[in-house]
Amino acid sequence: MFVGWLSTLFIWILKTVRSLTGVHIGADMFSSRRTGWYFLVSCQQQMTSSQINYQHFENVKFFCLVFPFLLTLKAGLTTYFHPGINLKKIHYDSIKLYEKLEEETGQVVGFHQPGSIRIATTPVRVDEFKYQMTRTGWHATEQYIIGPEKIQEMFPLLNMNKILAGLYNPGDGHIDPYSLTMALAAGARKYGALLKYPAPVTSLKPRSDGTWDVETPQGSMRANRIVNAAGFWAREVGQMIGLEHPLIPVQHQYVVTSTIPEVKALKRELPVLRDLEGSYYLRQERDGLLFGPYESQEKMKLQDSWVTSGVPPGGPGEICGHFHYWEMICVSNQLFVFVFERYGIIHAGGVGKYLSDWILHGEPPFDLIELDPNRYGKWTTTQYTEAKARESYGFNNIVGYPKEERFAGRPTQRISGLYKTLKSKCSMGFHAGWEQPHWFYKPDQDPGYRPSFRRTNWFEPVGSEYKQVMQKVGVIDLSPFGKFTVKGQDSIRLLDHLFANVIPQVGCTNISHMLTPKGRVYAELTVSHQSPGEFLLITGSGSELHDLRWIEEEAVTGGYNVEIKNMTDVLGVLGVAGPHARKVLQKLTSEDLSDGAFKFLQTKAFKVANIPVTAIRISYTGELGWELYHRREDSAALYDIIMNAGQEEGIDNFGTYAMNALRLEKAFRAWGSEMNCDTNPLEAGLEYFVKLNKPADFIGKQALKQIKAKGLKRRLVCLTLATDDVDPEGNESIWYDGKVVGNTTSGSYSYSIQKSLAFAYVPVELSKVGQQVEVELLGKNYPATVIQEPLVLTEPTRNRLQKKGGKDKI
Repeated sequence: MFVGWLSTLFIWILKTVRSLTGVHIGADMFSSRRTGWYFLVSCQQQMTSSQINYQHFENVKFFCLVFPFLLTLKAGLTTYFHPGINLKKIHYDSIKLYEKLEEETGQVVGFHQPGSIRIATTPVRVDEFKYQMTRTGWHATEQYIIGPEKIQEMFPLLNMNKILAGLYNPGDGHIDPYSLTMALAAGARKYGALLKYPAPVTSLKPRSDGTWDVETPQGSMRANRIVNAAGFWAREVGQMIGLEHPLIPVQHQYVVTSTIPEVKALKRELPVLRDLEGSYYLRQERDGLLFGPYESQEKMKLQDSWVTSGVPPGGPGEICGHFHYWEMICVSNQLFVFVFERYGIIHAGGVGKYLSDWILHGEPPFDLIELDPNRYGKWTTTQYTEAKARESYGFNNIVGYPKEERFAGRPTQRISGLYKTLKSKCSMGFHAGWEQPHWFYKPDQDPGYRPSFRRTNWFEPVGSEYKQVMQKVGVIDLSPFGKFTVKGQDSIRLLDHLFANVIPQVGCTNISHMLTPKGRVYAELTVSHQSPGEFLLITGSGSELHDLRWIEEEAVTGGYNVEIKNMTDVLGVLGVAGPHARKVLQKLTSEDLSDGAFKFLQTKAFKVANIPVTAIRISYTGELGWELYHRREDSAALYDIIMNAGQEEGIDNFGTYAMNALRLEKAFRAWGSEMNCDTNPLEAGLEYFVKLNKPADFIGKQALKQIKAKGLKRRLVCLTLATDDVDPEGNESIWYDGKVVGNTTSGSYSYSIQKSLAFAYVPVELSKVGQQVEVELLGKNYPATVIQEPLVLTEPTRNRLQKKGGKDKI
């Protein structure tokens, strides 16, 4: 199906260019079944600036797509369902393309849409279905929970013992892989593509001007863009240019029966069935059945030689489906990586459209950071990748809990200096290869990992940590933060172009956002001006290389004279927060930490008990606090010193769960939740950080002015709701007057008001304080109220109001 979705890509690109310009674009596609990686290049027709907008011309003039031509047998399943919010859109686009493909190309595709049913045989699985229903309500796809009687009616051959419910998706089904591939290829030809083979790529060489030399036995050619979609061989293609992609090919087998009389007697096609506890799928294949199991990680087999030496040129056999672990989407230095074949057919059409939109318009149509290869790094060794591939395949049908943790391959080499000290005291979470404390337990508390859709064993301990920070002082390991230094002659000019906020003065810090050209929020960073022209940039752990890529590319393409270093693995970070934070730290340094001498959002370098630190007076908890940046090897010593110094003040640890509850009460937004490449900063309530009147023409400025002039359609609001034993997590449906009108972005329990708290996007007309809406949680709609934010004032605000005599307001 690789050639299938690449043909899809070209259908989208060629049709779009023709509609934009009226110019017919030709293409040559080279492929080979024997050797595995190949290329495609367009265009055959030269265009002039009078015929086409230059931006469009630049984007589509030359393409080089490296891919294998595989027509391996597959089950061909198609489904609207996906637990990931944005991947639902990929599935949706694929199915909508397949529905009209036969009419558009004249090629029969063998597309069957009898629907699909996921069956639940345990109460926990029913909870999962309810959890997924609220995450689907604000999407275009149809999905329903159905009872045993309806399941029996739709699938009369099913043994109904133990079946409690089903998750039903109308429009799901299956498609013939061979026919689909041929139809997509026909569509590509229709819009100008020409397929040829064989032409294996033997070398990829980047040029100084950003283009590529592509070597094949048929000669060399120049390309503006390279797309690595070589599937099984993507790792080998990546190695041609020094990239090590964490990919593992996995064999998947299925069984097709001969004619079964009971199936043959049916008057309508059976829906696709997924028995989640049994971990298999089942569908009708003519007058028989097709059955595909997912073995547990203990039983599944990997081809060891493929892991260590790569897949041979001849490829795998013709009788097994193929899966790649670690789907990837990326663009860097005009290189796209599209290794997306975990569920190849259902991803094919949507992926082709996604990539074509990205190439044509300069940025992706929606956020898919969960597939960004930049979420990996040097810590993703072959051993780690193999362990995760086994785990992911074996976990294909496990219950998908919120706050899920998976433990294969952990810990990686990316552990902070506190890992050994803290690992026996807390439940660790996995963040971009790092181990970071989620919550801490006491000797009399249950320390196990107990995932649930309801409040579970961490609920009370997190409440204690919350009180610790609000009433005393707490310490948190923040080492997974992404950390970059930027300095040089053009550092200020570069950052002024990248960020929507102004550049902070020397010795000061601010919160700044990088926007896309369309005015969406690409990233949020803390920017500290340490010395003239030298900056420390801090971002979240999951955004490290995502943000660094953007900064480096802009520096290169803009010709800025700067030096950028990734200090993430070099520096450790400790956060100290709470009303006694100043008192504890002042014992350890001669630096004046008083409010007048070390103000909020200032940064200074000094020593804490002879350990050099760069301190920033800031805390994501919203309480009095400092982040202490230091050499990673000093983390354990610095932690011990601070903990010993704080005994009188009752110092203790806290984790990221408590920090999340604290930041929500302060109405602090989080990138990836309240803001991302699907949102603009105005609707996210980030106006304070966006300076449209600053002289620099920062990226996204003009688009943001247009958005502001047109007016907003939705706004981010803060909601309180009284529930029972369940709290919002994010992506739940918001209801008003019997209709879904929006979605939550994140949520938690508020330990201050003893209610649930959530951020949510709602229509502007429903965004006023006091507005009543409903939040769907596990199949029940809970009344919710839009409140004035923040629920709890930050420490700097409380202090300022107190000085002005505003105790009543506090």
